[in-house]
Amino acid sequence: MTGPHLLPLLLLYALMLPVTGMVPVLPEFTAQRFPGLGQFASHFFMSINMIGALLGAPIAGLLSDRLGKRRLLAVGALAVNGIALLGIAWAWRSTESYALLLALRLVEGFAHMSALSLLMALAADHAGKAGLGARMGAVGASISLGVATGAPLGGIIGDIDPFWVPLGGGLLSLAMAALGFVRLAEGGGTRPRMTASEIVDTLRNRRQLLIPLAFSFADRLTVGFIVSTLSLYLGLVIGFDARQIGIAMAAFLIPFSVLTWPAGHLSRHWDPLWMMVIGSVLYGVFLAVLGFVPGDRVVATMAAGGVIAALMYAPSLVLAAQYGGSDCRASALAAFNMAGSLGFAAGPLLSSALLAFFGLVLERPYPPVFVAIGLIEVVLALAVLLLVRRGRLQAGAATA
Repeated sequence: MTGPHLLPLLLLYALMLPVTGMVPVLPEFTAQRFPGLGQFASHFFMSINMIGALLGAPIAGLLSDRLGKRRLLAVGALAVNGIALLGIAWAWRSTESYALLLALRLVEGFAHMSALSLLMALAADHAGKAGLGARMGAVGASISLGVATGAPLGGIIGDIDPFWVPLGGGLLSLAMAALGFVRLAEGGGTRPRMTASEIVDTLRNRRQLLIPLAFSFADRLTVGFIVSTLSLYLGLVIGFDARQIGIAMAAFLIPFSVLTWPAGHLSRHWDPLWMMVIGSVLYGVFLAVLGFVPGDRVVATMAAGGVIAALMYAPSLVLAAQYGGSDCRASALAAFNMAGSLGFAAGPLLSSALLAFFGLVLERPYPPVFVAIGLIEVVLALAVLLLVRRGRLQAGAATA
């Protein structure tokens, strides 16, 4: 897997660095730069990026499947992403307009999710002898490695000067756009040109696609819970400092990143639907137990959770690409990303609401919140299992 087959994976990894690199410098780009901003306005700096992503994913997916092409659209999205990041760097240093900064974040989110969906589809199109399972496992590993390294890298660079985070990200994205223009290749042969209505109707008729979309929503909801409520729990209840919280997050992210690709390979031999169901049950148990383990066992428990997360994330990618089909794959993966983005947005909101509710009736409100979030994964997995047993879904031999 070299040359054009490896390039989409490299571009996916590089694409994740700037968006996660902005997280450690959030205060410098909001309240510290614009005194007087309230909590909502400061948090909106991250949320508006997600709004742009929710707009970009369906447009990019439908346009790609409509034209039967992905390469130039992906390159264009990378270029727009780079220009938007450079604009953010300029606006932060040169203007007093927070509205302009938010507008550029909206454009960046649009371009980022467009490029992400298109590059995922391109990578799937290049699935060779190893099969779609191995290919989507590699896609998941590239994305998760980018997430795992982007935030600490942003922290290191931002500690020198926050300005360099969007500036470096913009230059990187433009360089990747140039590399993609020269070396990126279409894959999967000639695809039919379909109208937008035909694409929507086709996906609507492929009802099994709802399964990986539902799991994408639930899985990303738990990620939103982890980066918000879990972080607060570790700091306020367990007593971890920032370094210890970082170690705990790394304990989860590193095995998750490393094992996603082997998990994709496993889906060649095991049914990916069953992998996703079993993995989700185990993942739900992990989340529920995490609220009860003592502080000296948190890191080991987080590492075990990272292993389980890899076992269910790779199959969900495989099924999204498989159920979408080669004719509507970009739109299917765009829908997968949209469901995940909605879940990520819902995670902190739901967990904070549950924390407030349990805080009214219990002395220790955090453990039942962990149980409730874990139950979401377990109930979803059992619901899919029930549909399979009733014959409404097929769990045949792995075909990925």
